[in-house]
Amino acid sequence: MGDSNRRDFLRQLFTQSSAKDAPYDINQDELFKKYSNKQSPLGFKRKRAGLSQYTGPWTNEQKLHLLRRTMFGVSPASLASIGSMTMSQTVDALINTAPPNPAPPVNYYENLYPDPTSVPLGATWVNAGYGDGTANYYRELSLKAWWVKNILNQGLSIHEKMTLFWHNHFVCESNVVGFAVAQYRYLNLLRTHALGNFKTFIKEITKEPMMLYYLNGHYNVKNSPDENYARELQELFTVGKGTNLWNEDDVKAAAKVLTGYRVDQGTLTTSFDSTKHETANKQFSAFYNNTVITGQSGANGANELDDLLNMIFAKDQIVAKHLCRKIYRFFVYYDIDTTIENDIISGLATTLINNNWNIKPVLLQLFKSDHFYDTFSMDCYIRTPMDFYLGLARTLNIQIPISTPIEDYWRAHYIFAYHCEQNGMDPGSPPSVSGWPAFYQTPQFHQMWINSDTLPKRMKVNDALFTNYGVWASPNYQVKCDVLAFVQTLSDPADPVAVIDECVLYLLGLTLSQSMKDYFKSILLSGQSQNYYWTNAWNDYINSPGNATFEGIVKGRLQLMLTEMCRLAENHLC
Repeated sequence: MGDSNRRDFLRQLFTQSSAKDAPYDINQDELFKKYSNKQSPLGFKRKRAGLSQYTGPWTNEQKLHLLRRTMFGVSPASLASIGSMTMSQTVDALINTAPPNPAPPVNYYENLYPDPTSVPLGATWVNAGYGDGTANYYRELSLKAWWVKNILNQGLSIHEKMTLFWHNHFVCESNVVGFAVAQYRYLNLLRTHALGNFKTFIKEITKEPMMLYYLNGHYNVKNSPDENYARELQELFTVGKGTNLWNEDDVKAAAKVLTGYRVDQGTLTTSFDSTKHETANKQFSAFYNNTVITGQSGANGANELDDLLNMIFAKDQIVAKHLCRKIYRFFVYYDIDTTIENDIISGLATTLINNNWNIKPVLLQLFKSDHFYDTFSMDCYIRTPMDFYLGLARTLNIQIPISTPIEDYWRAHYIFAYHCEQNGMDPGSPPSVSGWPAFYQTPQFHQMWINSDTLPKRMKVNDALFTNYGVWASPNYQVKCDVLAFVQTLSDPADPVAVIDECVLYLLGLTLSQSMKDYFKSILLSGQSQNYYWTNAWNDYINSPGNATFEGIVKGRLQLMLTEMCRLAENHLC
């Protein structure tokens, strides 16, 4: 970022025109080219805190940092729910709390397009046949709305964030496979193994119908081996890229090991067809110690998958470090220098190996560590579109009432997914098998989320949420923030100083100077200097229910103040 820090990077974006006549090209974006991470912000060097357990202050600053990174946004109720917990107890609750399985997505589209498989309005389609392309399109919208609903209603658990992490790791693109039922089952697999055993997860994802379709495993047969999944299994899912690692012959040999897996489209079940399996021995390179996987025939051919995974996982340090780097970049920060590699990544990898590839111990160690609560690990993460939109909705306690007509209810949830997609993060369809570039593309990483195309889109939705019109989800329903209800979740709505302090606390990634806070307070005071101008207005509203004049006064001030505050660059950090 040259000599600019992250806040300045964002503020520079806010001062630029966003008008674009031609289709947007990030590589031609002058702001992107100028501010992409050619070097770390201000020669960004974090303190060298390690993996020892954190024993420092446990204030709202540390609590919000933990909750924002492991969940989506933090509401006053979320913060209050951990009020008496220690740091260790809070992390334990986040990692060990298993949320109930959510009810499956439903047909909300019947009045738009009658379901060809006779799934009625309000019933789930997850056990139905494919139907046709139009029905499948609406089911994919339904699935995204379902995913958003799960996130908005999440309890104190890292489960939803881990599901997203694994979706970015074991990518399957719905717009490539085009089968919503398969996508639902794939997402359920991610949820099932989100905090489980990594090696077991690898085996299950290898045989998952959605993955078999996406990376051509279904078409991988002995006379025509398909190398697609065999490559990504090593390059993306386990070993990673680099010199002196696996080679092309290893890809070819692994592809032969994996021949014979088939998907029944009608039942979406995976089977092993021994007649399509290559039974010859498979020779691997010196990287894998010249291992030979003995070819097996009949049903025993399926055992070769275990042999392949045992061979790969025998490269334990390499595999563990590859996964731990991805965990670190997803939850902490993108920059992994030599010190971070040696002190943090290596330690997490050792924990993963020593715990037989179980994920929970790694997360417990990371989120309880000195390093995670280091000052320079905080407030440096540019929110993903899902963090930005869904986190804001959760912080503001935006609710979609269950009494809302079914079509509008699910459209209101889907509208968040739509805006995430408009900002480069389509839930269910990362742009490639590598995932979203912001998690791996050097040197830009997270800064790819913000540019002169995406920033105005974020701002437009932000502004609309605080208007009386809201964000239109359907011709009959708008999603908007009830600013009066939100402020009543704060500790003292009648005190303008407390209102500003707590709005800054919950909405912004960094605190503000006193002069900036005074500016926002002046909005609540309508330009007056004494705090009672707000206090009296609020008390008039509270003491006179139904008085439109009193309600309009406080509502208008809050809408303006929150709109202005959420336009700040700090709103994009966590």
